[in-house]
Amino acid sequence: MTEAVEKGLGRRILVATAIAGTLDIGMAATETALHGKPVGRMLRGLASGAVPPAVDWGAAGALLGLAVHYAIMAVMAAVFMLLLARNDRLRAHSLVAGAVYGLGLYLFMYGLVLPIRFGAPLPSDPIAIAKGLFAHMGLVGLTFGLVARSGSAR
Repeated sequence: MTEAVEKGLGRRILVATAIAGTLDIGMAATETALHGKPVGRMLRGLASGAVPPAVDWGAAGALLGLAVHYAIMAVMAAVFMLLLARNDRLRAHSLVAGAVYGLGLYLFMYGLVLPIRFGAPLPSDPIAIAKGLFAHMGLVGLTFGLVARSGSAR
């Protein structure tokens, strides 16, 4: 890894986490609210992936859910930024790499994590699939790619 690439890596990870994390949780909160469900319950559901009793913790559980969401996003951002920092070809095509990475995140989340942790089947509804792909490939993956690209231009 070159010194120039390494220099802003931490900042890029933080920026990517903040932007993609906010876009993603914003979409989830909006969709939850539009379906007439409490956003706090959705956030407590996120927290319950790591701490099952958090579903009953009220505001504290919702805040934990938000923290869990951003922690997961930080790991996803760090992996992506480290991959790009170590691969010139990926770095040169950061937007495509971001979209493909987002697709991989979608498949990992819906094909492995959710079924193992919650027994949730893969979505079969085309609208649900499209929303999930938009969130993972667009809001997360492309954001990561844009942040990586802006950092590599400096």
